[in-house]
Amino acid sequence: MEREGMAELAPLVAMNAVHKESATMPGGSLQVKGYDFNKGIDYHALLQSYLTTGYQATNFGQAVEQINAMIEKKLEPLEESEKNAINLNPCQRKRTGCTIFLGYTSNLISSGIRETIRYLVQHNMVDCVVTTAGGIEEDFIKCLAPTFLGDFSLKGKELRANGINRIGNLLVPNNNYCKFEDWLMPILDQMLLEQKEQGANWTPSKMIARLGKEIDNPESVYYWAYKNNIPVFSPALTDGSIGDMIYFHSYKNPGLVLDIVEDIRGVNNQAVYAKQTGMIILGGGVVKHHIANANLMRNGADYSVYVNTGQEFDGSDSGAKPDEAVSWGKIRMDAKPVKICADATLVFPLLVAETFAPKLSAFASRSKMI
Repeated sequence: MEREGMAELAPLVAMNAVHKESATMPGGSLQVKGYDFNKGIDYHALLQSYLTTGYQATNFGQAVEQINAMIEKKLEPLEESEKNAINLNPCQRKRTGCTIFLGYTSNLISSGIRETIRYLVQHNMVDCVVTTAGGIEEDFIKCLAPTFLGDFSLKGKELRANGINRIGNLLVPNNNYCKFEDWLMPILDQMLLEQKEQGANWTPSKMIARLGKEIDNPESVYYWAYKNNIPVFSPALTDGSIGDMIYFHSYKNPGLVLDIVEDIRGVNNQAVYAKQTGMIILGGGVVKHHIANANLMRNGADYSVYVNTGQEFDGSDSGAKPDEAVSWGKIRMDAKPVKICADATLVFPLLVAETFAPKLSAFASRSKMI
C-alpha cells in the first residue's frame, strides 16, 4: 500500500512520528562495518576494523589513534638545542617530544600484563611510571617466586588455612612474601645506614630505583626502569607488603625516612617541563589521579587514554570520564581523550600490539641518540 493510502488509515500523529525526515549526516561520518573473516585471518586488519565496529571496539580504535599520536610526537627528530639540553641536565630530557605517563594498578603487575609493561619500560617507550605499592612489590616478588592461576570461586577460609592469598583468580603462596621480607630487610638496613652516614634523602621513587638495582633481574619492570633512568612514583608506597616490611623494620632498626615532598616535585615537574604530554592509565584510584593532577600543573595533558571498568555515578575519580578531568584542567580543552570501558588484561596487550610494538626499531634509534 502506498504511503498516501496508509495516511488515510493511520493516525496523523503516528505517521509524522514514524516518517520523521532525517538530517544529512556530517561530512566524514564513518559507516559501521566490522571485520569480514572471508578475507582470512589478519589480526592487524581485525584490530583496525574495531574503529568502525561500534561500542567499546570503536573506543579501542580511537585509543590506538591517541597513543600513536603520542608516539609520533615522542619520536620527532631532536633539535640541536634539545640534544644539548639532554646532555646537560636529565630533567631537560622531558622537554623533547611528548612525555608519556604510564599508570597502572597493582593487580596488573600480579597478572601477565606485567610482561607487557616490562616491554614498554625495557625499550624506553614511556617516560614516567606511576603505580601503587602492590604494583611495585608484586614485580619483585615474582622474581623470587611464581604466582599461580586459580579460580574466582575458591573459598577464602580454606585458602587462609593453607597460607594462600587470592588476587581475583590468581594465587600467591604466603611463603612468597616471606621470601620478599628476607630479600628486602637487608636493603632497608643499608638504606638506613646510608641515610645516617651519607645523608641520603630517600624518597619512594629513589627506593624503587634502588630495589630495581638490587633485584638485578631482567624479568623485572623496575630493573629496566633503573637501567633506563625512568622515574617510578608510588605515593602510597606503604599501602602493601612494602609497608608491612617498613613497619616491622621501624621496630627492629628504627629511623628510616621516606620524603614524599621531593617526589611530588618530581612527578609534577615531569609534566611542567614537558613539551607535550600523554597519559595512558590502566585502572583507577591513586594512580589515575596522581598522573592527572600532575598534568594539571601544565593546564592539562595533550593526549589521554583511560582503560578501566569504573562508573561515574558515585562521583569517584576512578570511574570519572575524561571530560570531568577537562573541567579541572587535567586534560586540555582541545584534546580528544578516550576511555575504554574494559578489563585491561583483555585490552592493553592489543593496544600495545597496534601502537608501541611495531615501532620498536624507531624507539631503539632514538635511545641511541639520547
